[in-house]
Amino acid sequence: MPPPPDLNEEKIREWQPRFWAKLIGLVVIACWVIAFVIENHKKVSLHFVLFTATVSLIWLILLILALGILCGAWLAQLHRRRNN
Repeated sequence: MPPPPDLNEEKIREWQPRFWAKLIGLVVIACWVIAFVIENHKKVSLHFVLFTATVSLIWLILLILALGILCGAWLAQLHRRRNN
């Protein structure tokens, strides 16, 4: 097992601001996600051609996001194949 790297005070001071910036960023993102879920918990009716579903608004938003990401990836692959 290799010995631990030599940590002097300069390296520790250099590392600390990045650590705190990342930690603060993660806390802000976590708070935003919690607020997003709380604000979008109400039920909405989703009408299809043959039936109607009642779902929480947050699940509808996440479903549309996932479909958008999948369709975007699929279209990027089609575009890449046509250009080759």
